[in-house]
Amino acid sequence: MSFDSHPDFAQHLDETDSLRSFRDRFHHPKTKGDAPIYFVGNSLGLCPKSAASYVEAEMKAWADLAGGGHFKSDHGWYGYHEHFAGPLSRLVGAHPGEVVAMNSLTVNLHLMMVSFYQPTSGRNVVYMEEGAFPSDSYAVSSQVHYHGYDPVEQVKTFKPRAGEHLLHTEDILETIEKEGESIALILLGQVNYLTGQAFEIEKIVRAAHHKGCMVGLDLAHGAGNLQLELHRWGVDFAVWCSYKYLNSGPGSVAGCFVHDRHGDNFKLARFAGWWGHDKTKRFLMESGFSPMTGAEGWQVSNPPILPLACLRASLEIFDEAGGMSALVQKQRLLTGYLDFLLSDLPPDFAEILTPRDAAFRGCQISLRVKKDPEGLVKRLEAQGVFCDFRRPGIIRAAPTPLYNGFKQVATFAQVLKSHAQSNL
Repeated sequence: MSFDSHPDFAQHLDETDSLRSFRDRFHHPKTKGDAPIYFVGNSLGLCPKSAASYVEAEMKAWADLAGGGHFKSDHGWYGYHEHFAGPLSRLVGAHPGEVVAMNSLTVNLHLMMVSFYQPTSGRNVVYMEEGAFPSDSYAVSSQVHYHGYDPVEQVKTFKPRAGEHLLHTEDILETIEKEGESIALILLGQVNYLTGQAFEIEKIVRAAHHKGCMVGLDLAHGAGNLQLELHRWGVDFAVWCSYKYLNSGPGSVAGCFVHDRHGDNFKLARFAGWWGHDKTKRFLMESGFSPMTGAEGWQVSNPPILPLACLRASLEIFDEAGGMSALVQKQRLLTGYLDFLLSDLPPDFAEILTPRDAAFRGCQISLRVKKDPEGLVKRLEAQGVFCDFRRPGIIRAAPTPLYNGFKQVATFAQVLKSHAQSNL
Protein backbone atom coordinates (compact mmCIF):
# COMPACT_ATOMS: atom_id res chain seq x y z
CA MET A 1 0.00 0.00 0.00
CA SER A 2 1.11 3.57 -0.72
CA PHE A 3 0.84 5.70 2.40
CA ASP A 4 -0.15 9.36 2.64
CA SER A 5 0.66 11.82 5.41
CA HIS A 6 -2.67 13.70 5.10
CA PRO A 7 -4.85 13.30 8.25
CA ASP A 8 -7.77 12.07 6.14
CA PHE A 9 -5.69 9.04 5.18
CA ALA A 10 -5.51 7.81 8.78
CA GLN A 11 -9.23 8.39 9.19
CA HIS A 12 -9.94 6.38 6.04
CA LEU A 13 -7.79 3.47 7.28
CA ASP A 14 -9.61 3.48 10.61
CA GLU A 15 -13.02 3.58 8.97
CA THR A 16 -12.19 0.61 6.73
CA ASP A 17 -10.48 -1.39 9.52
CA SER A 18 -12.45 -4.59 10.10
CA LEU A 19 -10.80 -5.01 13.52
CA ARG A 20 -11.54 -1.51 14.86
CA SER A 21 -14.30 -2.69 17.23
CA PHE A 22 -11.87 -4.87 19.19
CA ARG A 23 -10.33 -1.75 20.75
CA ASP A 24 -13.44 -1.53 22.92
CA ARG A 25 -12.83 -5.02 24.29
CA PHE A 26 -9.93 -3.73 26.40
CA HIS A 27 -9.43 -1.38 29.32
CA HIS A 28 -7.17 1.56 28.52
CA PRO A 29 -4.97 3.56 30.92
CA LYS A 30 -6.63 6.57 32.45
CA THR A 31 -5.14 9.91 31.40
CA LYS A 32 -6.11 13.54 31.51
CA GLY A 33 -7.61 14.91 28.32
CA ASP A 34 -7.67 12.88 25.13
CA ALA A 35 -7.85 9.09 24.96
CA PRO A 36 -4.43 7.55 25.58
CA ILE A 37 -2.15 6.18 22.89
CA TYR A 38 -0.81 2.93 24.33
CA PHE A 39 2.10 1.55 22.32
CA VAL A 40 3.52 -0.68 25.05
CA GLY A 41 1.79 -3.96 24.24
CA ASN A 42 5.27 -5.39 23.64
CA SER A 43 5.90 -4.97 27.38
CA LEU A 44 2.48 -5.47 29.00
CA GLY A 45 -0.69 -5.94 27.00
CA LEU A 46 -3.93 -4.22 27.95
CA CYS A 47 -6.49 -5.92 30.15
CA PRO A 48 -9.40 -7.59 28.33
CA LYS A 49 -12.69 -6.38 29.79
CA SER A 50 -13.89 -9.98 29.97
CA ALA A 51 -10.95 -11.07 32.15
CA ALA A 52 -12.55 -9.97 35.42
CA SER A 53 -15.70 -12.02 34.84
CA TYR A 54 -13.64 -15.07 33.87
CA VAL A 55 -11.63 -14.80 37.09
CA GLU A 56 -14.77 -14.13 39.13
CA ALA A 57 -16.36 -17.30 37.73
CA GLU A 58 -13.44 -19.36 39.04
CA MET A 59 -13.53 -17.50 42.35
CA LYS A 60 -17.20 -18.35 42.66
CA ALA A 61 -16.50 -21.99 41.83
CA TRP A 62 -13.87 -21.99 44.57
CA ALA A 63 -16.31 -20.41 47.02
CA ASP A 64 -19.20 -22.73 46.13
CA LEU A 65 -17.41 -25.99 45.39
CA ALA A 66 -14.08 -25.76 47.21
CA GLY A 67 -12.05 -28.81 46.19
CA GLY A 68 -14.94 -30.02 44.07
CA GLY A 69 -14.07 -27.30 41.59
CA HIS A 70 -11.35 -29.54 40.19
CA PHE A 71 -14.01 -31.74 38.59
CA LYS A 72 -17.41 -30.09 39.08
CA SER A 73 -16.83 -26.48 38.01
CA ASP A 74 -17.86 -25.39 34.53
CA HIS A 75 -14.32 -25.58 33.22
CA GLY A 76 -12.89 -28.19 35.58
CA TRP A 77 -9.59 -27.12 37.12
CA TYR A 78 -8.09 -30.60 36.78
CA GLY A 79 -8.04 -30.29 33.01
CA TYR A 80 -8.19 -26.50 32.76
CA HIS A 81 -4.88 -26.20 30.92
CA GLU A 82 -6.21 -28.52 28.22
CA HIS A 83 -8.55 -25.75 27.03
CA PHE A 84 -5.49 -23.92 25.71
CA ALA A 85 -4.13 -26.58 23.36
CA GLY A 86 -6.32 -25.46 20.45
CA PRO A 87 -5.94 -21.68 20.80
CA LEU A 88 -2.20 -21.83 21.47
CA SER A 89 -1.55 -24.23 18.60
CA ARG A 90 -3.38 -21.90 16.22
CA LEU A 91 -1.43 -18.96 17.60
CA VAL A 92 2.04 -20.43 17.03
CA GLY A 93 1.47 -22.78 14.09
CA ALA A 94 1.63 -26.07 15.95
CA HIS A 95 -0.31 -29.27 16.51
CA PRO A 96 -2.44 -29.20 19.69
CA GLY A 97 -0.29 -31.84 21.38
CA GLU A 98 2.85 -29.77 20.81
CA VAL A 99 1.85 -26.88 23.11
CA VAL A 100 1.06 -26.41 26.76
CA ALA A 101 0.42 -23.46 29.07
CA MET A 102 2.68 -23.73 32.12
CA ASN A 103 5.07 -21.89 34.44
CA SER A 104 6.88 -18.71 33.35
CA LEU A 105 9.09 -18.20 30.33
CA THR A 106 12.49 -18.57 31.97
CA VAL A 107 11.39 -21.57 34.02
CA ASN A 108 10.22 -23.18 30.77
CA LEU A 109 13.51 -22.31 29.10
CA HIS A 110 15.40 -24.10 31.87
CA LEU A 111 13.12 -27.14 31.57
CA MET A 112 13.66 -27.24 27.82
CA MET A 113 17.43 -26.93 28.12
CA VAL A 114 17.47 -29.91 30.47
CA SER A 115 16.22 -31.91 27.49
CA PHE A 116 17.68 -30.10 24.51
CA TYR A 117 21.09 -28.93 25.73
CA GLN A 118 23.03 -32.14 26.16
CA PRO A 119 26.64 -31.09 25.66
CA THR A 120 29.50 -33.43 24.82
CA SER A 121 33.21 -32.79 24.71
CA GLY A 122 32.98 -32.06 20.99
CA ARG A 123 29.56 -30.37 20.82
CA ASN A 124 28.85 -27.98 23.67
CA VAL A 125 28.46 -24.44 22.30
CA VAL A 126 25.25 -22.41 22.56
CA TYR A 127 24.73 -19.66 19.99
CA MET A 128 22.42 -16.69 20.63
CA GLU A 129 21.88 -13.40 18.87
CA GLU A 130 23.99 -10.54 20.18
CA GLY A 131 21.77 -8.37 22.33
CA ALA A 132 19.49 -11.23 23.39
CA PHE A 133 17.15 -10.61 26.29
CA PRO A 134 19.30 -10.70 29.47
CA SER A 135 17.18 -13.34 31.22
CA ASP A 136 17.84 -15.73 28.34
CA SER A 137 21.56 -15.07 28.64
CA TYR A 138 21.44 -15.72 32.38
CA ALA A 139 19.59 -18.99 31.89
CA VAL A 140 21.88 -20.21 29.13
CA SER A 141 25.06 -19.30 31.00
CA SER A 142 23.85 -21.04 34.15
CA GLN A 143 22.98 -24.20 32.21
CA VAL A 144 26.37 -24.23 30.51
CA HIS A 145 28.07 -23.74 33.87
CA TYR A 146 25.96 -26.50 35.43
CA HIS A 147 27.30 -28.92 32.83
CA GLY A 148 30.86 -27.99 33.79
CA TYR A 149 31.69 -25.69 30.89
CA ASP A 150 32.76 -22.06 30.82
CA PRO A 151 30.03 -19.69 29.58
CA VAL A 152 32.71 -17.27 28.39
CA GLU A 153 33.94 -19.94 25.99
CA GLN A 154 30.80 -21.95 25.26
CA VAL A 155 28.17 -19.18 24.89
CA LYS A 156 28.71 -17.38 21.59
CA THR A 157 26.71 -14.83 19.64
CA PHE A 158 25.74 -14.08 16.08
CA LYS A 159 27.04 -10.54 15.59
CA PRO A 160 25.99 -7.75 13.23
CA ARG A 161 28.46 -6.56 10.65
CA ALA A 162 30.75 -3.67 11.58
CA GLY A 163 28.80 -0.43 11.80
CA GLU A 164 25.41 -2.19 11.64
CA HIS A 165 22.90 -3.20 14.31
CA LEU A 166 20.85 -5.91 12.55
CA LEU A 167 21.83 -9.47 11.69
CA HIS A 168 22.02 -10.88 8.16
CA THR A 169 20.58 -14.33 7.58
CA GLU A 170 23.47 -15.26 5.32
CA ASP A 171 25.93 -14.45 8.11
CA ILE A 172 24.03 -16.68 10.53
CA LEU A 173 23.98 -19.51 8.00
CA GLU A 174 27.68 -19.06 7.30
CA THR A 175 28.49 -19.34 11.00
CA ILE A 176 26.38 -22.49 11.30
CA GLU A 177 28.10 -24.04 8.31
CA LYS A 178 31.52 -23.16 9.67
CA GLU A 179 31.02 -24.00 13.36
CA GLY A 180 28.00 -26.29 13.37
CA GLU A 181 29.87 -29.41 14.45
CA SER A 182 30.59 -27.74 17.81
CA ILE A 183 27.14 -26.21 18.35
CA ALA A 184 24.76 -28.07 20.66
CA LEU A 185 21.97 -25.46 20.67
CA ILE A 186 20.93 -22.30 18.84
CA LEU A 187 18.58 -20.11 20.88
CA LEU A 188 17.08 -17.03 19.24
CA GLY A 189 14.61 -14.40 20.36
CA GLN A 190 11.89 -14.18 17.75
CA VAL A 191 11.52 -11.09 17.71
CA ASN A 192 14.65 -9.53 19.25
CA TYR A 193 13.35 -7.46 22.14
CA LEU A 194 15.59 -4.44 21.48
CA THR A 195 15.80 -3.96 17.73
CA GLY A 196 12.48 -5.54 16.79
CA GLN A 197 14.17 -7.73 14.16
CA ALA A 198 12.46 -11.00 13.24
CA PHE A 199 14.65 -13.80 11.93
CA GLU A 200 14.25 -16.21 9.01
CA ILE A 201 13.71 -19.19 11.27
CA GLU A 202 12.92 -21.83 8.65
CA LYS A 203 16.25 -21.27 6.87
CA ILE A 204 18.15 -21.24 10.15
CA VAL A 205 16.51 -24.45 11.41
CA ARG A 206 17.24 -26.26 8.14
CA ALA A 207 20.92 -25.29 8.28
CA ALA A 208 21.21 -26.08 11.99
CA HIS A 209 19.63 -29.52 11.73
CA HIS A 210 21.87 -30.34 8.78
CA LYS A 211 24.78 -29.85 11.18
CA GLY A 212 23.13 -31.74 14.04
CA CYS A 213 22.28 -28.68 16.18
CA MET A 214 19.10 -28.21 18.21
CA VAL A 215 17.11 -24.98 17.76
CA GLY A 216 14.98 -23.24 20.38
CA LEU A 217 13.10 -19.95 20.29
CA ASP A 218 12.15 -17.33 22.85
CA LEU A 219 8.80 -16.10 21.53
CA ALA A 220 8.20 -13.45 24.19
CA HIS A 221 7.95 -10.88 21.38
CA GLY A 222 6.76 -13.30 18.71
CA ALA A 223 3.68 -15.04 20.14
CA GLY A 224 0.61 -12.99 19.30
CA ASN A 225 2.71 -10.71 17.09
CA LEU A 226 3.98 -12.74 14.12
CA GLN A 227 2.58 -15.44 11.86
CA LEU A 228 4.48 -18.40 13.31
CA GLU A 229 4.78 -21.90 11.85
CA LEU A 230 6.69 -23.74 14.54
CA HIS A 231 5.75 -27.25 13.44
CA ARG A 232 6.42 -26.67 9.75
CA TRP A 233 9.67 -24.84 10.45
CA GLY A 234 10.84 -27.83 12.49
CA VAL A 235 11.85 -25.87 15.60
CA ASP A 236 12.81 -28.27 18.38
CA PHE A 237 11.27 -26.21 21.18
CA ALA A 238 9.97 -22.74 21.92
CA VAL A 239 8.92 -20.84 25.04
CA TRP A 240 6.97 -17.62 25.49
CA CYS A 241 5.35 -15.41 28.08
CA SER A 242 1.70 -14.40 27.78
CA TYR A 243 1.59 -10.94 29.31
CA LYS A 244 2.85 -8.96 26.32
CA TYR A 245 0.94 -9.39 23.06
CA LEU A 246 -1.23 -12.10 24.65
CA ASN A 247 -2.76 -9.71 27.21
CA SER A 248 -3.04 -12.15 30.10
CA GLY A 249 -1.85 -9.89 32.91
CA PRO A 250 1.45 -9.25 34.70
CA GLY A 251 3.46 -12.39 35.36
CA SER A 252 0.78 -14.65 33.93
CA VAL A 253 1.20 -18.26 32.81
CA ALA A 254 3.66 -18.84 29.98
CA GLY A 255 3.64 -21.28 27.08
CA CYS A 256 5.84 -24.02 25.69
CA PHE A 257 6.17 -25.86 22.38
CA VAL A 258 7.88 -29.22 21.85
CA HIS A 259 7.96 -30.57 18.32
CA ASP A 260 6.08 -33.82 17.71
CA ARG A 261 9.26 -35.70 16.86
CA HIS A 262 10.37 -35.28 20.48
CA GLY A 263 6.98 -35.67 22.12
CA ASP A 264 7.16 -39.42 22.68
CA ASN A 265 10.93 -39.65 23.14
CA PHE A 266 10.95 -40.70 26.77
CA LYS A 267 14.71 -41.21 26.69
CA LEU A 268 15.22 -37.46 26.64
CA ALA A 269 16.43 -36.11 29.96
CA ARG A 270 13.78 -34.04 31.70
CA PHE A 271 12.83 -32.74 35.11
CA ALA A 272 9.73 -34.63 36.21
CA GLY A 273 6.71 -33.60 38.23
CA TRP A 274 3.28 -35.03 38.84
CA TRP A 275 1.44 -32.88 36.30
CA GLY A 276 3.58 -34.32 33.52
CA HIS A 277 2.75 -37.84 34.69
CA ASP A 278 0.20 -39.95 32.81
CA LYS A 279 -3.05 -38.25 33.82
CA THR A 280 -4.98 -41.53 33.81
CA LYS A 281 -2.71 -42.74 36.61
CA ARG A 282 -1.93 -39.44 38.34
CA PHE A 283 -4.06 -40.08 41.40
CA LEU A 284 -2.95 -43.67 41.82
CA MET A 285 0.06 -42.14 43.60
CA GLU A 286 2.37 -44.78 42.15
CA SER A 287 6.14 -44.53 42.27
CA GLY A 288 7.92 -44.20 38.96
CA PHE A 289 7.35 -41.32 36.55
CA SER A 290 5.40 -42.13 33.38
CA PRO A 291 5.34 -38.98 31.21
CA MET A 292 2.47 -38.05 28.97
CA THR A 293 3.22 -37.73 25.28
CA GLY A 294 3.63 -34.30 23.77
CA ALA A 295 4.41 -31.00 25.46
CA GLU A 296 2.22 -31.92 28.45
CA GLY A 297 4.85 -34.44 29.50
CA TRP A 298 7.18 -31.55 30.43
CA GLN A 299 4.76 -30.14 32.99
CA VAL A 300 5.98 -30.19 36.56
CA SER A 301 3.20 -28.69 38.66
CA ASN A 302 -0.49 -28.02 38.30
CA PRO A 303 -1.14 -24.61 36.73
CA PRO A 304 -2.61 -21.56 38.53
CA ILE A 305 -6.25 -21.28 37.49
CA LEU A 306 -6.88 -17.57 38.09
CA PRO A 307 -4.09 -16.32 35.76
CA LEU A 308 -5.15 -18.92 33.19
CA ALA A 309 -8.67 -17.48 33.30
CA CYS A 310 -7.23 -14.15 32.13
CA LEU A 311 -5.35 -15.88 29.32
CA ARG A 312 -8.53 -17.69 28.25
CA ALA A 313 -10.33 -14.35 28.00
CA SER A 314 -7.61 -12.95 25.75
CA LEU A 315 -7.18 -15.98 23.49
CA GLU A 316 -10.90 -16.04 22.78
CA ILE A 317 -10.54 -12.50 21.42
CA PHE A 318 -7.69 -13.64 19.15
CA ASP A 319 -9.91 -16.32 17.66
CA GLU A 320 -12.86 -13.93 17.28
CA ALA A 321 -10.59 -11.49 15.43
CA GLY A 322 -9.77 -14.14 12.84
CA GLY A 323 -6.47 -15.37 14.23
CA MET A 324 -2.96 -14.32 13.39
CA SER A 325 -3.46 -13.98 9.65
CA ALA A 326 -6.00 -11.17 10.13
CA LEU A 327 -3.96 -9.54 12.90
CA VAL A 328 -0.70 -9.64 10.95
CA GLN A 329 -2.40 -8.05 7.96
CA LYS A 330 -3.39 -5.06 10.08
CA GLN A 331 -0.09 -5.10 11.98
CA ARG A 332 1.84 -4.64 8.76
CA LEU A 333 -0.33 -1.68 7.81
CA LEU A 334 0.09 -0.08 11.24
CA THR A 335 3.86 -0.45 11.40
CA GLY A 336 4.27 0.35 7.71
CA TYR A 337 2.32 3.56 8.24
CA LEU A 338 4.36 4.42 11.33
CA ASP A 339 7.62 3.69 9.51
CA PHE A 340 6.46 5.95 6.65
CA LEU A 341 5.55 8.81 8.98
CA LEU A 342 8.80 8.59 10.93
CA SER A 343 11.07 8.20 7.92
CA ASP A 344 11.72 11.95 7.77
CA LEU A 345 12.71 12.39 11.41
CA PRO A 346 15.79 14.61 11.64
CA PRO A 347 18.84 12.28 11.76
CA ASP A 348 20.29 14.34 14.60
CA PHE A 349 17.19 13.47 16.65
CA ALA A 350 16.62 9.74 16.06
CA GLU A 351 17.12 6.81 13.70
CA ILE A 352 14.92 3.78 13.10
CA LEU A 353 16.67 0.55 14.14
CA THR A 354 13.97 -1.94 13.18
CA PRO A 355 14.10 -3.49 9.69
CA ARG A 356 12.22 -1.40 7.16
CA ASP A 357 11.02 -4.56 5.39
CA ALA A 358 7.76 -5.71 7.02
CA ALA A 359 8.75 -9.36 6.56
CA PHE A 360 11.50 -8.93 9.14
CA ARG A 361 9.61 -7.20 11.95
CA GLY A 362 6.40 -7.32 13.94
CA CYS A 363 4.48 -4.58 15.71
CA GLN A 364 7.51 -2.93 17.25
CA ILE A 365 9.44 0.02 15.83
CA SER A 366 12.61 0.83 17.76
CA LEU A 367 14.16 4.28 17.60
CA ARG A 368 17.62 5.25 18.76
CA VAL A 369 17.08 8.72 20.17
CA LYS A 370 20.20 10.86 20.33
CA LYS A 371 19.30 13.18 23.21
CA ASP A 372 17.64 12.28 26.53
CA PRO A 373 15.47 9.35 25.35
CA GLU A 374 14.38 8.47 28.88
CA GLY A 375 13.22 12.03 29.50
CA LEU A 376 11.42 12.03 26.16
CA VAL A 377 9.43 8.93 27.15
CA LYS A 378 8.34 10.71 30.33
CA ARG A 379 7.32 13.83 28.43
CA LEU A 380 5.33 11.73 25.95
CA GLU A 381 3.56 9.93 28.79
CA ALA A 382 2.57 13.29 30.27
CA GLN A 383 0.78 13.90 26.97
CA GLY A 384 -1.01 10.55 27.14
CA VAL A 385 1.36 8.81 24.72
CA PHE A 386 2.81 5.57 26.10
CA CYS A 387 5.93 3.89 24.72
CA ASP A 388 8.99 2.63 26.58
CA PHE A 389 12.71 3.21 27.05
CA ARG A 390 15.43 0.59 26.88
CA ARG A 391 19.13 1.17 27.28
CA PRO A 392 21.15 2.26 25.45
CA GLY A 393 19.00 5.17 24.29
CA ILE A 394 16.24 3.22 22.57
CA ILE A 395 12.53 4.04 22.51
CA ARG A 396 10.21 1.22 21.49
CA ALA A 397 6.73 1.84 20.10
CA ALA A 398 4.44 -1.08 19.32
CA PRO A 399 1.05 -0.31 17.75
CA THR A 400 -0.81 -3.60 18.23
CA PRO A 401 -3.70 -4.50 15.92
CA LEU A 402 -6.25 -5.56 18.55
CA TYR A 403 -6.47 -2.19 20.29
CA ASN A 404 -4.53 0.40 18.30
CA GLY A 405 -5.63 2.37 15.26
CA PHE A 406 -4.18 4.46 12.46
CA LYS A 407 -5.13 7.86 13.83
CA GLN A 408 -3.20 6.95 16.97
CA VAL A 409 -0.16 6.18 14.81
CA ALA A 410 -0.51 9.53 13.04
CA THR A 411 -0.88 11.39 16.34
CA PHE A 412 2.13 9.61 17.84
CA ALA A 413 4.27 10.54 14.84
CA GLN A 414 3.06 14.15 14.99
CA VAL A 415 3.83 14.46 18.71
CA LEU A 416 7.25 12.85 18.28
CA LYS A 417 8.10 15.21 15.43
CA SER A 418 7.10 18.21 17.52
CA HIS A 419 9.56 17.08 20.20
CA ALA A 420 12.19 16.60 17.51
CA GLN A 421 11.72 20.19 16.33
CA SER A 422 11.96 21.54 19.87
CA ASN A 423 15.26 19.72 20.37
CA LEU A 424 16.94 21.14 17.26
